[in-house]
Amino acid sequence: MACQQFDSVADRLQIPASERDRLKYPKRSMTVALPIHRDDGTTQVFAGYRVQHHLTLGPTKGGLRYHPDVTLGEVAALAMWMSWKCALTGLPYGGAKGGITCDPRKLSLGELERLTRRYTQEMIPFIGPQVDIMAPDLGTNEQVMGWMMDSYSMHMGYTVPSIVTGKPVLLGGSVGRREATGRGVAYLVNRATDTLGMDLQKSTAAVQGFGNVGSVTAYSLAKYGAKIIALSDVYGGIYNKKGIDLRKLETFLAEKNTVAGFPEAEPITNDQLLELSCDILVPAALERQITEKNAAKIQCRILAEAANGPTTPEADAILAQRPEIFIIPDILCNAGGVIVSYFEWVQDLQSFFWNETEVVDKLFRILETAFTQTLALSHKEKISPRQAALSLGISRVREAKKVRGLFP
Repeated sequence: MACQQFDSVADRLQIPASERDRLKYPKRSMTVALPIHRDDGTTQVFAGYRVQHHLTLGPTKGGLRYHPDVTLGEVAALAMWMSWKCALTGLPYGGAKGGITCDPRKLSLGELERLTRRYTQEMIPFIGPQVDIMAPDLGTNEQVMGWMMDSYSMHMGYTVPSIVTGKPVLLGGSVGRREATGRGVAYLVNRATDTLGMDLQKSTAAVQGFGNVGSVTAYSLAKYGAKIIALSDVYGGIYNKKGIDLRKLETFLAEKNTVAGFPEAEPITNDQLLELSCDILVPAALERQITEKNAAKIQCRILAEAANGPTTPEADAILAQRPEIFIIPDILCNAGGVIVSYFEWVQDLQSFFWNETEVVDKLFRILETAFTQTLALSHKEKISPRQAALSLGISRVREAKKVRGLFP
């Protein structure tokens, strides 16, 4: 998907073949074996990956995911998208991504810690505050980042908070980092409703995925006045056309650890949620959720891609024939996380921290600039917002490579 999208934009920008490979191929791809002691005394070897896409604009930046389906190809695609996302939002980073093929729900806290520390140790030659900075992603959290920071600091012999972002505030994390992606999604949805002349307070929203991003998006949209009519997680979904009471759901969630079975809503599958009639649809789960099979059945006005790569190129071709659907593309829509990760890195480097109001204000300013530029190019060139966002990101990386030249 990532390569298809790149080729499509490269064709439109008429990038010569001699430049394409340099823009497309990752700078470094690492695969490591991670043996750890399990709690039962056995030893198990896990596969770990890290891909650094380019180092032209500064160090690489990107998440670390723990998931059973992690592969080198997936990590490489996510690293490439991260490059375009950082360039689009004007951050001094290249893209990176990491992952370990494991199911974190089947590992004890001790096993997760040993796995994280082993992975960090294997990565030490390739990471650093001016080389590659990791962050949480699918299946990882603040605690995992805390272990990584500690492992790297022990190796260096002094505390290095700027080696990771998304860590606990107590260890040099930034206030507002955990909520950043969801807040950014809601802000851009609000801007899209302004652009389309819609009233967000009279709008309905369905959110697929109720993890960190999906839950904060739902709460933030509700604060703007939208009615949340459907939600889902890995165990199932819920639907109530009159709106879901998020406070009551929070109490239910604390007890059951899933939205499925919430008594004030009817059950719904993930597939049904994507095809619901609503004003705002937010895929905030995994990639490849909107495909050629369901793209024609989607009934929303705004499609806000909170997940990475939720829409396949085949689905994009179908959605291109449906101008009534306004797409906020993933590399713009979910950029809030990396923007506040950048703020955290800056705060760590200067050992001077901002309050939450400053963080959110700066976040919204950067998103506003990226949204305005994407929309302007989309209108000017008569291309989709995805093509516009990718064109801006790819062009900036291409220009930077051209200006720096080729060494030696």
